[in-house]
Amino acid sequence: MVQMIIKGMVMVLRVISGKQKGLGLKAVSGKGTRPTTDKVKESIFNIIGPYFNGGIGLDLYAGSGALGIESLSRGLESVIFVDQDKKAIQTIHSNLQSCALKEQAEVYRTEAERALKAIIKRELSFECIFLDPPYAKQKLLHHLETIEQNHLLEQNGVIVIEHASSVTLPDQVGTLISERVERYGDTVIAIWSHNKAE
Repeated sequence: MVQMIIKGMVMVLRVISGKQKGLGLKAVSGKGTRPTTDKVKESIFNIIGPYFNGGIGLDLYAGSGALGIESLSRGLESVIFVDQDKKAIQTIHSNLQSCALKEQAEVYRTEAERALKAIIKRELSFECIFLDPPYAKQKLLHHLETIEQNHLLEQNGVIVIEHASSVTLPDQVGTLISERVERYGDTVIAIWSHNKAE
């Protein structure tokens, strides 16, 4: 997980497991991004890992890049980071540099839908996909449909979705199913994967 420490008004992030354990990360300045809490991040990686044996990751609403960087630290081979916010992209580049992970990352400043179209053209598939969009701009069902229809998730891969408790998603989208749901106040973490019964 990524540890968050409040010092005055400055939020300090740290990678706390894997090869980059203990390295500090910058948070995105301003109020445009909503950082995932320690408790939620710990839960995510306890469920989906805690470590990986290679594979590619996609952090579609990357923010500071903390989830993707944590995944690289825990064994993913490479991660594609996507965000449309300029400050977020600058923060991702800075964090990758400080963690010596730039060679294992691709970073794109673009809208999520455009990024998915480009990924489809490249015929990529992912071991792990993070979907943590701003609560006011969620297109989660559409993203799940795009991922399922274009085979963007590896057969044994996982999708990690973070959304507001007011958002309702179906239990299944094509061959993808909601495998586990955890609630933390107003935040919901949903783990999706392929339906192994099909």
